[in-house]
Amino acid sequence: MRTSIVVCAAIVACAFAVVAPMRAQERGKPAPPLLVPGYDAARDVPGAAELPDPAIDYKVLFSVSSGAKDKSAEVNPMLPTIARYLNTLGKYNVPPTHRHLVVMFHQRSEDFDIVMTNEAYKARYGQDNPNIALIHALKQAGVEFRACGQALAARKIEAKNVNPDIQVDLWAMTSMMNLQMKGFVRVG
Repeated sequence: MRTSIVVCAAIVACAFAVVAPMRAQERGKPAPPLLVPGYDAARDVPGAAELPDPAIDYKVLFSVSSGAKDKSAEVNPMLPTIARYLNTLGKYNVPPTHRHLVVMFHQRSEDFDIVMTNEAYKARYGQDNPNIALIHALKQAGVEFRACGQALAARKIEAKNVNPDIQVDLWAMTSMMNLQMKGFVRVG
């Protein structure tokens, strides 16, 4: 009899250990830490019908071909959006194995030059590359970065002057098609 009481108590304790944290989160317990510090996750919307689902394998290709209007002061506006999206996936407990985010920099305008190392960017524009820190933080959080090799050639950027957090591909057209055929959804 005593053994069955101990077993029942153990079962109740285990159930409480599993349910209590979930209830605490429902009562406003802090969300998991941000994957990219300094950028918020999407704000909660009461009654929202569609939320990130930890069971979905998120394969997202972000197409980045234009940038900030004032390159001297701002990071490319798509980068904070990507940070916010990644933080939102983390907030809703989408595991790292289900987060596949790729950023493809392309086009041949000077907006593309954000792919450069800080030194090369500074030599070309006389100022620091404002995108370096956020690209690095996103890379550390699992985001993959790629640059179009054709745009590099058109912008006269040597491979040695590309940010080491960014992979150089032959051509954005090929990369984007290949990724979409592998199930990635294109944004931008």
